[in-house]
Amino acid sequence: MRIFAFYLALLAWLGDGLVAEAQAHGFGQRYDLPIPLSFYVFGAGATVTLSFAMAALFLRSAHLPETYPQLRLLRSAASRRWSDAVATAARTLAAGYFILMIAAGLWGAQTPLRNIIVVSVWILGWVAISLCSALVGNVWRILNPWSTLFAAADLVYARLRPTRSISLGLPYPATLDVWPALFLFIAFAWMELVWAGRDVPARLATAMLFYSGLTWLGMFVFGRERWCRRAEVFTIVFGIFARFAPLTSTESSGKGMVLRFPAIGLLENRYTSWAMMLLVIALLATVSFDGILETPLWAYMDTAIIDSPDDSLLWTFFGFSEGAALRFGRTIGLVVFVVLFTAAYLLACKAMVATGGKHGGAADLGRRFVFSLLPISIAYHIAHYFSYLFNGGQLIIPLLSDPFGFGWDLWGTATYRPRIDLVGPLLQWYVAIGAIVVGHVIAIYIAHITSLSTFGKRREALRTQIPIVVLMVCYTMLSLWILSQPIVETNPAG
Repeated sequence: MRIFAFYLALLAWLGDGLVAEAQAHGFGQRYDLPIPLSFYVFGAGATVTLSFAMAALFLRSAHLPETYPQLRLLRSAASRRWSDAVATAARTLAAGYFILMIAAGLWGAQTPLRNIIVVSVWILGWVAISLCSALVGNVWRILNPWSTLFAAADLVYARLRPTRSISLGLPYPATLDVWPALFLFIAFAWMELVWAGRDVPARLATAMLFYSGLTWLGMFVFGRERWCRRAEVFTIVFGIFARFAPLTSTESSGKGMVLRFPAIGLLENRYTSWAMMLLVIALLATVSFDGILETPLWAYMDTAIIDSPDDSLLWTFFGFSEGAALRFGRTIGLVVFVVLFTAAYLLACKAMVATGGKHGGAADLGRRFVFSLLPISIAYHIAHYFSYLFNGGQLIIPLLSDPFGFGWDLWGTATYRPRIDLVGPLLQWYVAIGAIVVGHVIAIYIAHITSLSTFGKRREALRTQIPIVVLMVCYTMLSLWILSQPIVETNPAG
């Protein structure tokens, strides 16, 4: 509580003096900061650094997850029946909505803002569910349409052929681990950030059908639960986010619910493989790359690609059009970002070993500490997607009445016009500062407790944690700079 109060005082100082001098530009408005942007960037970095000092002073022993207070929910049989009924209704609605999206994508209007599939996939399906998973609980366990439809098919098959299952139930190869989910997530990030068909309804629906076939094939061969747990990318990714959430199911039965402090699930001592470690890093790297794409720095790179000489390999060997060349550059950038983030993290872990961490090598420490990065990833998701969710998410209101773009008005909301100023640059900047600093402070806390539980001795834990803290401080400053580019106008005098 003393650390939290100290952070609040510093955060108030960071936000003090931010004024609303509007200028028409990009976002709708940009805001002129009364002090140089560097003050905010270095102030946020100082806050994270001081939070480590506070943790070092007051947190002298490791607190394991079971030592934190928890509140068990759904204790009575009646409450569990109600929750099961609500979950069944949600599963049915989600499966029906999934079918509606594909039908709209294939046969509806091919204008992105008139077809429900585009908003549903990128804003509701990715942004809203990922943030809900992190801030509430693992809602994807209920909403997963592929699992629901396969389970329904399995139920029908069991009625036709009792004692038989539609799945072959073959053992999942241990060597595969969650590598399929890692590569599928990077492919999904490429679709979101690079793919030319990301806002073409028919192409988006076709991609969904392809992934559906792959997912159902995996469920058929290995079993529904096993495939979801080991290879279904959204189950694994949303499950990673849900480790931060305050709501979780009880491990014994899966029917009860537990309310706990946020982020406590990140301290659970679970084995983390190489593939899982890389997936957590990729979650942070890809959303950061999304932010870089909105900066003047990347605009210069796009310009350099377009202005490359006529005898360059882009045009002579590859035969790219300008659009294809830009997408090629973004593809290279995405891969480089994931590699650089991985290298920076492993370098910090190697430095931990060099400072005296004797409990394993850099790879072992990397797998042990990687979930301390998750609060940073969640914070960046909030900071980056906040306006996108609340401004762009309003498009779903008219689309629910006219999902195919045929001019229907099923629910009387087709004429609704979204308010694009619902979240303005001022609020977006406040949210960005708050989310980034709070996320990094929580990450410092998780890393400190993990270090204490790993090394035992307090002096050794503090010494070996310094490289991770330096990495987090640097990323705090970098991320705030990235997020500021489309939002704020720095004071020329500064």
